[in-house]
Amino acid sequence: MSSARDLVSLAEQIAREAGALAVEQRRGLVEVANTKTSPTDVVTEVDIAVERLIRSRLAQARPDDAVVGEEGDDSAGTSGLTWLADPIDGTVNFLYDIAQYAVSLAARDSAGTIVGVVHHAASGETFSAVRGEGAWLDGRPIHTSECTDPARALTGVGFSYRADVRTHQGAELAKLLPRIRDIRRLGSAALDLCYVACGRLDAYAERGLKPWDLAAGRLVCTEAGGRVEGMHRAEPGERLVAAAPERLFDAFHGELVSAGFDRWPMPEWPAT
Repeated sequence: MSSARDLVSLAEQIAREAGALAVEQRRGLVEVANTKTSPTDVVTEVDIAVERLIRSRLAQARPDDAVVGEEGDDSAGTSGLTWLADPIDGTVNFLYDIAQYAVSLAARDSAGTIVGVVHHAASGETFSAVRGEGAWLDGRPIHTSECTDPARALTGVGFSYRADVRTHQGAELAKLLPRIRDIRRLGSAALDLCYVACGRLDAYAERGLKPWDLAAGRLVCTEAGGRVEGMHRAEPGERLVAAAPERLFDAFHGELVSAGFDRWPMPEWPAT
């Protein structure tokens, strides 16, 4: 049985190799291979190639583990460990050659996520965390900011690729903006969570995240002293992910509620 430190070391190695492949492939012509929730929510051939590499390396190193990936079919395992992989988190940035995309890789056991790695491919930075042991950026311990006042909180946000969802998000954000320092829309949820973890952002809120978007970055953020929740202490997920330092979170959550983030008029949206 591998230790958590062995698992995070493996995840770092695979994520860096996958990131190098993405950067190398970005030097050529990038083709859209498919779309997901809308015509603007794209999958590139590079997403598929990078996930294929991740699956191959995991199969070689840990053939009994399960794998859940954004772009491929889930594979079952017998070890009790499941890997969640997002080969390129920030695909639209990647498509437009904006250097804000990442490889996200996490391992989950019966108690939850045990290790998480987010590799910022273009910069070479690697964020990692081990449950109960802390979070690191390129091996150096990281911690959330000291911000305690939402009015001073630089806040990361994300938007859905569905136009009807963005309509509601725009209205919510218009109410939130006067209550915070400012917003940043960077385009990679995994990196947003890691930026809260290391203090580059004070807070973050986004709808529509899938487990592979969230798992690694959530562990990095919580191990760095942050809280990552949905509304009213719900499990974070597609309806909402909110993140902030422990001493800021309750006040930030209150501002989200005041801005209407807990009201969702679309019945087909996933339940909390």
